[in-house]
Amino acid sequence: VQLQASGGGLVQSGGSLRLSCVASRFRFDTYLWYWERQASGKGYEVIIGINQASATTSYADSVKGRFTLSRDDAKSTLYLQMNSLKPEDTAVYYCVLNGTFGGSIWYSYRGQGTQVTVSS
Repeated sequence: VQLQASGGGLVQSGGSLRLSCVASRFRFDTYLWYWERQASGKGYEVIIGINQASATTSYADSVKGRFTLSRDDAKSTLYLQMNSLKPEDTAVYYCVLNGTFGGSIWYSYRGQGTQVTVSS
C-alpha cells in the first residue's frame, strides 16, 4: 500500500481547503483511515478518521464542526474537507492507514505530508 496525500497550500483565515489521500493497492477488509497533523515544534495530533469496523468517524475537538471526511471507494481515496480554517490549523497533514486482511496481522502506512498554512 502506498498513500499519496495532496491538496495543501496557503489560505487565509476563514477559508477552505480539501486534502486528498489516494491509497494504491488497497487490500484491507478492516481498517482505520485517518488524518493527523504536526505543527512546527509540536507533536502529532490525530484529528479525524474512519473506523471501518464500527462504521464511525471520529473527530478531535479542535476540528469538530469544521472538518469533514468523505470517501470515493472506487478511487480508494479519502478526502478531508477543511472549512473555517484558523491560523492554528497550520501544520503538515499526514494521511495514515492501519489495516488488516483477515485480522491476523495489522499493517500501518503513512503518506508523505502536505503543508497547510493559514494566514491571519
